[in-house]
Amino acid sequence: MDSIGTFLNSQPFIALFLVISLGYAIGKISIAGLSLGSGAVLFVGLAVGAIAPKATPPGLLISVGLAMFVYGLGIRYGKEFFRGIASPFGIKANLLAACAVLMGGVVAVFAAKFAGMESDFAAGMFTGATGSTPGMQAAMEASGTLNPAVSYAIVYPFSIIGPILCFYLFNLLLKPKIDIPAPSRLIVAEARADERGLSGLTIAELLQRLPEDVHLLQLRRSGMNLIPDPTIRLEPDDVVSVQGFPEAISKLELGSTEEVRGDRRQFDYVRCFVSKSQFVGTKLSELEMPEGLSAKVIHVRRGDADVLPSPSLTIEYGDQVIVMVEASGRDAISKHFGDSISAQAEYSFVSLGLGLVLSAFLAMVPIPIPGVGKISLGMAAGPLVVGLILGYFGRLGPFNWNLPTVANNVLQGFGISLFLAGVGMGAGAPFAENIAKGLPFIITGILVLMTVVLFILLVGYYVLKINFDDLLGVVAGAFGNPAILGYANQLAPTGRASIVFGMVVPVVGVVLKVIIAQVIVSLASGAAPVG
Repeated sequence: MDSIGTFLNSQPFIALFLVISLGYAIGKISIAGLSLGSGAVLFVGLAVGAIAPKATPPGLLISVGLAMFVYGLGIRYGKEFFRGIASPFGIKANLLAACAVLMGGVVAVFAAKFAGMESDFAAGMFTGATGSTPGMQAAMEASGTLNPAVSYAIVYPFSIIGPILCFYLFNLLLKPKIDIPAPSRLIVAEARADERGLSGLTIAELLQRLPEDVHLLQLRRSGMNLIPDPTIRLEPDDVVSVQGFPEAISKLELGSTEEVRGDRRQFDYVRCFVSKSQFVGTKLSELEMPEGLSAKVIHVRRGDADVLPSPSLTIEYGDQVIVMVEASGRDAISKHFGDSISAQAEYSFVSLGLGLVLSAFLAMVPIPIPGVGKISLGMAAGPLVVGLILGYFGRLGPFNWNLPTVANNVLQGFGISLFLAGVGMGAGAPFAENIAKGLPFIITGILVLMTVVLFILLVGYYVLKINFDDLLGVVAGAFGNPAILGYANQLAPTGRASIVFGMVVPVVGVVLKVIIAQVIVSLASGAAPVG
């Protein structure tokens, strides 16, 4: 073992990526449906750090990893967060989660004093119990020690197992009703002009009558599909095809069909990736087609979601567009958009760099809290706040802040891997020294996490009458752990858990816990050492 430690101390690069690779391998191991996921990187880092403490990567690299993770999280959920938080349900969900986390913080303070914990250990226990990696980083910055990472690592596994076990028992005992909707995909419907009283109208006049969430797809005249030019006047036998989500189409009482997709005598349908930078940030209404070619975007696929091709829709890197085009123009339209799958991983490093610079400035701004002193968002929450704002706007001036789904996944995954590996390796030696004293951390940690979970489930279900699938999203957002969200989606596959998760995780799941962790360091500073 000494020889391995000596080798790793002399080869920190090998040590770092050994921790990451072994961590992810162990994280995939599932026991009774539970796995640690990326959290296992922290535990492998602790083991390696205990035998090779000199292999710990520099603090700058660890901070960069955390910033990449939370910034990508903010970009991803920016639009969803601001839309949701302004809604009555979004406000209710965030207040419920915030109250639960605040109660968990109060329990953590009193339990820490009762157990005689030092402030840094207490803050790490709270962040471990609530699964807050950014909060743990904030606690380390506030205390100036690695001790929060020690208690965090001892308690962290329970922050995954506890909520999932509560979900399972709550569902088993109460058997709440879960309505599972059909997958929401765009569908096509059609109607004859004479049967709907549309004869004599121009396409422009028809567009004014259609709801905003229904898109005019094409016109079929004498068995041939045509692009609906605004100047065309409808004849009695013309058939108009529209596209929208099932709930919107059902209001029009039209029959759904895929016949229009099968008619390729005059126009064909081409699916291609948007991989040319000149189109990124362009609205569909401003999108130029090849000169002399009749073509129209009829469908947009972004990541795993269908997006209605409205005129105001802004093109992003990696979007898949389905274009109705003259049969002879297939190759021309593919060449026009680029049609390279590499676009899924492309983004502007200028925008990314500026976003992280803004994050660093915000992270340094002191926030006064009466009775506590000044705290800061730090690199744990500063990049998240900036990411949320920039993700909401998407594009400002010449800068496109959006990240393609694949690129964002890579950014977040690599960032959290660097951070957890670095923190684990740095805390390995003190973890080995304090593991024997871990029982107080475990007991108080379980008290904290059960306070948060049960408050949300019981108050949300019985008092606020929130649906079970929504409550799962509130809990997952309060803890901010993708593993909990994954089980929630498995237990209630309605899609609601992911939506609510996006509303709750930025402010409550990250920012609020970052603040509470720093407050605990301040308030518990007079406690005696553990043991």
